[in-house]
Amino acid sequence: MGRLVAGLVAAAVLSGAPPLLADKPEKSKGKSKGQGTDAAIVVTFTTDQRQGAQAYFVEKHGRGGCPPGLAKKHNGCLPPGQAKKRYTIGHALPRDIVTQQVPAELSVRIGAPPSGYSYVMLDGDLVKLAVGTMLVVDAITGLVD
Repeated sequence: MGRLVAGLVAAAVLSGAPPLLADKPEKSKGKSKGQGTDAAIVVTFTTDQRQGAQAYFVEKHGRGGCPPGLAKKHNGCLPPGQAKKRYTIGHALPRDIVTQQVPAELSVRIGAPPSGYSYVMLDGDLVKLAVGTMLVVDAITGLVD
């Protein structure tokens, strides 16, 4: 019986018949019903959002009011010892830090955050947070001199 099976396999190989244990056929690259699209969610601030936020703060708060040495540091007009940020991009925001709401006019300029994210003001910066984890995703720094 073993010789019969071996003979059939050899005959199939030599005849060019498709193998019995063939690889699965590749799926077509085209779209078909039921498949979702590959939509990408932009997590960082866009260039337009950055420019809109900076223009808003220049219009509302202007430039100046800080001594020249502190103004060029873009740290919210804080002395060097107090200018440390209380957040780091890529890390969760500590629970005890209190954030401020984004002004309504600024929200209109930059648009609504993507689903699952929120915008807050923190240390003079506009910060994008992941809602559930409070992960700092991106920030626009140096808005308030």
